[in-house]
Amino acid sequence: MMTSGKYTVAASIIATMALLTPTSQAFAPRQCSSRVMTSSSRNLLKMNYLQKEMLATTSSSNENVLSEKDLAGQPVVVSAEAEALSHSETTVKLTPSFNLFQILPEDEGGRVPNTVAGNGMRDADVLKVGVPDTMWDFKLSDYKGLGGTKKIETLPDPFKMVEKELQPFSDSIKELVSTDQPVLSMAAKHFFEKRHGKRTRPTVIQLMSKAVAACDVESTNSESKSWVDSGASQVVVEGGVVNSKNHQGSDVWRKQAQLGQIVEMIHVASLIHDDVLDESDTRRGGESVHKLYSNKVAVLAGDYLLARASVLLARLENTSVVQIMATALESLVAGEIMQLKSSPEERLKMESYLIKSYYKTASLICYACRSAALLGGHTYGSTVATACEEFGFHMGLAFQIQDDILDFTAAASILGKPALADMSLGLSTAPILYAAQEYPHLQPLVKRRFKEDGDKQTALEALYKSKTAMNKAKNLAEFHAQKAVDALLRLPQSDARDALLRLTYVVITRKK
Repeated sequence: MMTSGKYTVAASIIATMALLTPTSQAFAPRQCSSRVMTSSSRNLLKMNYLQKEMLATTSSSNENVLSEKDLAGQPVVVSAEAEALSHSETTVKLTPSFNLFQILPEDEGGRVPNTVAGNGMRDADVLKVGVPDTMWDFKLSDYKGLGGTKKIETLPDPFKMVEKELQPFSDSIKELVSTDQPVLSMAAKHFFEKRHGKRTRPTVIQLMSKAVAACDVESTNSESKSWVDSGASQVVVEGGVVNSKNHQGSDVWRKQAQLGQIVEMIHVASLIHDDVLDESDTRRGGESVHKLYSNKVAVLAGDYLLARASVLLARLENTSVVQIMATALESLVAGEIMQLKSSPEERLKMESYLIKSYYKTASLICYACRSAALLGGHTYGSTVATACEEFGFHMGLAFQIQDDILDFTAAASILGKPALADMSLGLSTAPILYAAQEYPHLQPLVKRRFKEDGDKQTALEALYKSKTAMNKAKNLAEFHAQKAVDALLRLPQSDARDALLRLTYVVITRKK
């Protein structure tokens, strides 16, 4: 079974750490130091087994194969041979979301990707035929703060809508990550007790689950053996079909809420590990875990959270969801590899920046949204599941771009983490990349990761001097936010869906 491999990996990591480090040393709080290993730059942007297969195979169901240009910028984590051995006719063969949905606006060279497995229902309106929708023409630019005059407060508050529903799961997550090792337990629970943040991801998943419950299940060919027509959980509810009235409190609702817990565990684990790699002292307005304890405790705490998330993922009893969420976990690692191994030329490309942002941020959100649809009884290739992933993809990218804008415009006390952190790590985000397009003298600085004295100051001066860079970055965030809205509008109107519309607005207008 696929989950057993994940357990083995998690267990082996923990066991290895335990063997290398005496317990008394590993769990002793102390001042820590971390070191990022450097290695020669290699081009990891090769095709995996599935991508090669898609290039070589002519589709017989009106699906166009991907071009090699589509596949640029993808880091390899698993060899093509290993990937081939792991697939069968029934396994979920995922295509990265940036090859399913548009990643750049047309005026920046973007285009709508070819139709492949995973986006076949990308533009379908089958769920809306004959169904009234008062928000059918919703445009973010019509609202205050984005150029319009309308008040977003007329839509349901996303956080208040699910606050009470999430509370029991927020309380129980602290117990789910408890362990009989006190220091490890405290480290693992740190972000769930004292620094729990806004819980944006569980809120998104809970709202999406409620929005999905308002959608009719589309009919599929019962004789189809394609994995695209599979993946739906067996729904057992009163009346036989989940809907807005019988959803809350049902087994479907419980599993979808549990998915939110899993996503938060994975997210927090990635934060803990990122802080070790980046040598970051603060997170969410307080000290990072490795600063409070040690690097070794932080690594073990992150590994432990991933192991617990794997156990809970298996208990959702949907192998397609396990495969999708396992791929989300792999994507987080792929993004970190891409960040470390990018070539000087790739560091200047907006598309490479967005693909890295997809791997590190948007992948977890969009795969969780699609998984919520599957747990609600919809197949992988359904209009509902496709709209869910597309929303998560664009919303995740909008979230990250806004984060990168705030890195230059908000104070560290407001952000809860060091300002200008990305530049300190040698990373170039949307504002700097747009500034480098306007001021070519910045390009060598970006390529060498601002390593020479005065590089950061020169880049900042050019950015603040630019009349277009920050506006272009904001426009890019708004482009993805509107694309997220467009995906939501393919779902029938419900309070939960409209709350997600408001949440998308909040994502790109927030100040922290």
